[in-house]
Amino acid sequence: MKKVFFDHISTTPLHPDVLDALLPFFVGQYGNPSSHIHEQGQLALRAIEGAREKVAGLIHATPEEVVFTSGATESNNLAVKGVAGAMKKKGMHIIVSEVEHFSVLNALIPLINEGYEITYLPVDRHGLIDPEELRQSVRDDTILISVMHANSEIGTIMPVLEVGAVAREKDVYFHCDATASAGHIPVDVERMGADLLTLSAHNFYGPKGAGALFVRKGTRIAPLQEGGFQEGGLRAGTENVTGIVGFGKAAEIAMDEMEEDALRLRDLEQQLREGLKNRISHIHFTGHEVSRLPGHVSFWIEFAEGESLLIYLNINGVMAASGSACSSNLKAQDEEDLVASHVLKAIGVPSDICTGSITFSMGKWNRPDEVDYVLEIMPGIVQRLWEISPSYSDYLKSGGVRR
Repeated sequence: MKKVFFDHISTTPLHPDVLDALLPFFVGQYGNPSSHIHEQGQLALRAIEGAREKVAGLIHATPEEVVFTSGATESNNLAVKGVAGAMKKKGMHIIVSEVEHFSVLNALIPLINEGYEITYLPVDRHGLIDPEELRQSVRDDTILISVMHANSEIGTIMPVLEVGAVAREKDVYFHCDATASAGHIPVDVERMGADLLTLSAHNFYGPKGAGALFVRKGTRIAPLQEGGFQEGGLRAGTENVTGIVGFGKAAEIAMDEMEEDALRLRDLEQQLREGLKNRISHIHFTGHEVSRLPGHVSFWIEFAEGESLLIYLNINGVMAASGSACSSNLKAQDEEDLVASHVLKAIGVPSDICTGSITFSMGKWNRPDEVDYVLEIMPGIVQRLWEISPSYSDYLKSGGVRR
């Protein structure tokens, strides 16, 4: 049976060149970069600084502005809580979009308990915020705006240039979560006007457990943990040298191959989108039609439950996703309290559908014949689910009238 991995938005396979680059740091070059008085430590330190230059190059930053972390969740927490901790005397108001990742939204919960006020910006049916509404939401005590670059669930790319312009105009820090976009589309912290930006290596063919937070020089931010003085005093603890070296190599590859990859993924995306539209009725695509991540197709199908679709796809060798991978472990309170996607709710998808979206996210090594295979099996799977769906049966009995 053919195996098709269409879940690159949750993680990507390690690039072989990344593996070659990081392997020596597991065995022969095992030094601690903080112990750089001797040769082993110096090798590790040089490797980290080399990787820092490459990651900085990917986002048009300077190496000194890159703080390595364990991944996007830590970076988002450091950005939100770190700015809140450092800027409390100036104000206690933060603005975020409703569709941010849980590592941003949940980082706000302890701050709310401390008395911070949060404005949650709504999005339109495509998942876009309104920059003018953002401008109107900024107050004298606003200290941070956090708006993601691209949404992993529906693929929409936010108007971050406009967000950055508002932040500059109002003299408020702007944090951008670029986990889903970095390495796939251009990310330029200067053009965006970002003061803080989150990156994750495994989202563009690097290793898991390696992330970074861009912190613009002069940005006031407090560390989250006590310890040593690694990463400019912002992230205590011995660096993950192998992960960081792999991160740097992945950034270097992304800079070389991003444009070519994006063009090819746009073709695959169009092939999949058109094929699904022509073969399956009652399908509704989500996210923006143009301003979206390359190779990303998201949708829901009336009368077909999303988790069942994913199970049948997996039985047929196709791996896809429903919602964010980081929310898949949420537990419903009871059978009627299904865990609905906060992103789908925000864009206005009916509440009984919010558990049923599908995201296909293609990557560097996917091919047109894999799209053909998905298009071949999908209609049969959907038909099978419709045949056991009481709501579809009611729909047919009513002569096509929805209740």
